[in-house]
Amino acid sequence: MPFCTAISSTSWWCTSSSLSRETGRADPGPTAFAVGPQCMTRGSGACAARPVVGDNSGMSDRNVLGGELEPCGTDPVTGFYRDGCCKTGPEDLGSHTICAVVTAEFLEHQRRIGNDLSTPVPQFHFPGLAPGDRWCVTAANWLRAHRDGAAAFVVLASTHERALEIVPLEALREHAIDVPASPGALDD
Repeated sequence: MPFCTAISSTSWWCTSSSLSRETGRADPGPTAFAVGPQCMTRGSGACAARPVVGDNSGMSDRNVLGGELEPCGTDPVTGFYRDGCCKTGPEDLGSHTICAVVTAEFLEHQRRIGNDLSTPVPQFHFPGLAPGDRWCVTAANWLRAHRDGAAAFVVLASTHERALEIVPLEALREHAIDVPASPGALDD
């Protein structure tokens, strides 16, 4: 379990190691990482690889369609790493890889299964979600909602390919709401 220390009102320094006995602070170990609203962009606005100390080999920031992972949301800032993207890594035990556009039905379902996403939790800088918000949800909880008939909409271009380890692509496509980057493309 990571130990996290606030370094500003919106960023934290986390490490998988324990507190240092000498300093009482987190002792950066091989999987130390910084988190905050820092989705770096390149070219088309894709989510750049996150800076990580340690081994991130084999980690891909591709979406379920095979393209570059696009940002999911910044109002509120989402992602396991709170960088606006549904990126994942070894620290993300829940696989927060599905970019969902939440509905009232989905939020109520999540509350019923013990995952209250509507109630603000200020100590974790979590504002609580409202219908229409984009949020990186865990693949297992999204799949459970899908099976229960309460799945949220999905932005495929912003859903990490690792979600496919848990959720079939067909289920995600069934709830896809990807829109073109330009409103003019809707006329085609």
